[in-house]
Amino acid sequence: MIKKKIILGFFLLISLGACAAPSAMLGPAYTFTSTGNVLQAGFSYGSSELVTMYTGKTPIENVIDITSSDKDNIQKKTLESEDFKDLVKSRIKKTNHILNNINQ
Repeated sequence: MIKKKIILGFFLLISLGACAAPSAMLGPAYTFTSTGNVLQAGFSYGSSELVTMYTGKTPIENVIDITSSDKDNIQKKTLESEDFKDLVKSRIKKTNHILNNINQ
């Protein structure tokens, strides 16, 4: 009985392998095997397909795109912003006040 299931599984995998990208099913397959929740695996696959359809890129391509191109710009913008300068000034004042109270 187990051999029949394995042979049927391999047959379906080989014959239906070209229907969808095999890598698109890896995430939901892992989700299903680790949690056993079909709904969660379906949501994982559906959201991945929705992102791909909406942006034209896979979710991992979007993450790589976001992290590689804007990382330096975000850090530079943060360091040059007025809010950051105000935060640093207030922290320096608080630290000086604490140090002055300790030294007295």
